[in-house]
Amino acid sequence: MEKNMEEPLSSQGEMTHQHTTPKHSKGGLITMPFIIANEAFEKVASYGLIPNMILYLMRDYSVGVAKGTNILFLWTAGTNFMPILGALISDSYLGRFLTIGLGSISSLLGMILLWLTAMVPKVRPPPCDITTQSCKTPTTGQMTLLLSSFALMSIGAGGVRPCSIAFGADQLDNKSNPKNERVLESFFGWYYASAAISVLISLTAIVYIQDHLGWKVGFGVPAILMFLSALLFFFASPFYVKQKPSKSLFTGFIQVPVVAYKNRKLAFPPRDSDGWYHHKRDSKFIAPTTKLRFLNKACIIRNPEQDIASDGSALNPWSLCTIEQVEELKALLKVIPLWSTGIMISINISQSTFQLLQASSMDRHISSSFQIPAGSFGMFTIISLATWVILYDRAILPLASKIKGKPVQLGAKLRMGIGLFLSCMAMVVSAIVESIRRRKAIREGYLNNAHAVLDMSAMWLVPQYCLNGLAEAFNAIGQTEFYYSEFPKSMSSIAAALFGLGMAVANLLASAILSAVDKLTSRGGKESWVSNNINKGHYDNYYWLLAIMSSVNLLYFLVCSWAYGPCVERVIKVSDEGNGFKEEEFSNIGAIVKDEV
Repeated sequence: MEKNMEEPLSSQGEMTHQHTTPKHSKGGLITMPFIIANEAFEKVASYGLIPNMILYLMRDYSVGVAKGTNILFLWTAGTNFMPILGALISDSYLGRFLTIGLGSISSLLGMILLWLTAMVPKVRPPPCDITTQSCKTPTTGQMTLLLSSFALMSIGAGGVRPCSIAFGADQLDNKSNPKNERVLESFFGWYYASAAISVLISLTAIVYIQDHLGWKVGFGVPAILMFLSALLFFFASPFYVKQKPSKSLFTGFIQVPVVAYKNRKLAFPPRDSDGWYHHKRDSKFIAPTTKLRFLNKACIIRNPEQDIASDGSALNPWSLCTIEQVEELKALLKVIPLWSTGIMISINISQSTFQLLQASSMDRHISSSFQIPAGSFGMFTIISLATWVILYDRAILPLASKIKGKPVQLGAKLRMGIGLFLSCMAMVVSAIVESIRRRKAIREGYLNNAHAVLDMSAMWLVPQYCLNGLAEAFNAIGQTEFYYSEFPKSMSSIAAALFGLGMAVANLLASAILSAVDKLTSRGGKESWVSNNINKGHYDNYYWLLAIMSSVNLLYFLVCSWAYGPCVERVIKVSDEGNGFKEEEFSNIGAIVKDEV
């Protein structure tokens, strides 16, 4: 599943507090329907285009399975990466309102372009000649128009998704309100509920429309929804609280290694010396921690008169960083190995193209008059994910706690590992089911007919979708919780951003793996494992390869988990007091968790 429920917040770190007049003339609950509708319509429109897109590329653009899947991998990678760039631009330059607005317009233009490719015959290749079985490939101009629509939609997602939830919180965050936390909690609940419902609608209604009414209507409806998304957002513009952009946390990450490199020839000051390291004003001064010690040179003060302003800040942040910046980057670098273990599960979940072709070749009827659209089987992943989250939180944990007589909870790293194991099992099941399906297709004489529908229920595919959903429920939520628990509070938004970045990297690697498999297995005129003809190819072998890679990744995770140590180690505590760090020796790990998280 390419959907990520927890979109990254704006990269500012903690959400900026609302500064309102006593009358609270702007913001408040009146803005919520417009912000939630903007995000919901964008999700329905964009996610509804992905499931069947490989069929559009193959049938209308004469693109092969491998090339078409690579195009979708790259499109999804861009869509997952752009929110990180969007968060950076929002925080540093444009602000959230303008970033969301421009993103909505970009998504709308992309969907209109895609709709035009279905409406105007001249902007796509002519239909294949049935008599000669020959198909013309798209021209450079035709392909450029199609890819431009994908690019505009990715840019639009980069504007809307990272800023929407933080922009909504800006409207409600009022510290003078005694019920402020409850209001924010309610908003987050409605936000994620709308996200889940939007994805389900896109996987069912939009896919159904494309299957039964064709591409013209199937692409037109998402364009209309995106128009409504942008219209509703801008309609409420006079009511919004619009925070000004400020310094980005990402910029601080870049500054630390740059300044550390500039100061590489500086000697470290004595351990117990005072006044050598730069820190935020009013913070209790301490030296930075000794881990990754070379980064500590970024906050060494060379000349107080030339480096420090009258208000205590650095005159040039590209020449001197604070201790806080250094420690934040260290916290990020420390989790990178464990973060990398989650890339493989995203590679497995992104194999929706092959699952769609499998479903298309199987009997999808659940009654004599209705069959599930092939692109809608992804809903089983969503349903299993949501079902497990609800059961785990509302039934399993309370029951286990009651039995043991004390609070029970699976650790974040344990859940990450369980998710990786379940993802490996999903690939094993996928390989076994595909092997059975292919043998049946050959027995029924459909080796050369890739469009034949077998007398085999598509419900055979449901277990692998459910395993993928459970794998994501364990790993994705475990990952996010792990980042939130290990990072300083100022880095709370980086948790979701890291997950999005992992999916982007996974899409790029998935594209590279697919290209390598296609090239290597088609040597000497052999039929590629990922052939355009699903019955001639060996999709089962491709799944086995992913299962083997997942097994190796699980072992890699165990090594990384062991090397990381306990989630909160017995170390010199770096507490966030007065926005600064204070070192204290702690033997009570629970106390560190309570203070630092």
